[in-house]
Amino acid sequence: MSNSTPEETAEGSGDVPVLVTLQRGLEALECIAGGNGTITAKMISRRLDINLSTTYHILRTLRASGHVVRLKGGLLDIGPASMGLSRRLFLRSGPTPEQSALLLRLHNKTRETSYVSSWHQGTVILQQYIAGSHALSVGNLDVGYSADLHARASAKAVLAFLPERQVELMFSGVEMRQLTANTCRSYEEMVTILATVRREGHAIDNEEFAEDISCVSVPFFGSDGSPLGSYTVSSPTSRFAVSRTRLIAETREVAFKATEHFRSSGPRS
Repeated sequence: MSNSTPEETAEGSGDVPVLVTLQRGLEALECIAGGNGTITAKMISRRLDINLSTTYHILRTLRASGHVVRLKGGLLDIGPASMGLSRRLFLRSGPTPEQSALLLRLHNKTRETSYVSSWHQGTVILQQYIAGSHALSVGNLDVGYSADLHARASAKAVLAFLPERQVELMFSGVEMRQLTANTCRSYEEMVTILATVRREGHAIDNEEFAEDISCVSVPFFGSDGSPLGSYTVSSPTSRFAVSRTRLIAETREVAFKATEHFRSSGPRS
């Protein structure tokens, strides 16, 4: 006989029992992390559709563990325990010092928002970025983002150099989320796009991930010739149209230097 109560467990994906309280706690933590110190308990209660008393109970637990701190006016932000977890995750999946140095080089040469992403455990993860002089607001794109591979130049730069069968297994018959009017809509369209990326050596995002934002991304490779990740530069479309040739050249240079580094030292484990 189970000792759990309806409040403690529920059916998760694939009929796997999950702890409701833990699930709500994690959802609350995500809300707080995304709020950047501007979110309150009442806002979390409304956003997650849970009663206020339950919300306060969850927040007291998160504050006691150090994952959340309370600011003036009842505002909430992530605490030292969450920051420590973030640092440990960054050390495990973040860029190498050489990759970070090259990212800074790319940013200094373009003065645009610059990214480095890695091909890690079957997806393309945004590892680090440096905002340009004119900061861009691109939805929920942040460090650790790994979704919407079909819409991101950083992902397509990598996918183009993977075995075709692997890409087919990932996308054939899979519905692709439409983020803008320009987002890739089908696997067949994806095949055509990736062929262009292979031919030209770089991927272009022409307002496919976010409106009025365009990007160029160039892959870098390991000692065995397989793609390890990509470098990306993004800017408002109007400015990208003027600087496109220069941005492609600068991104190519940095990706080439990254390839040289990894081919001489071997890919990081």
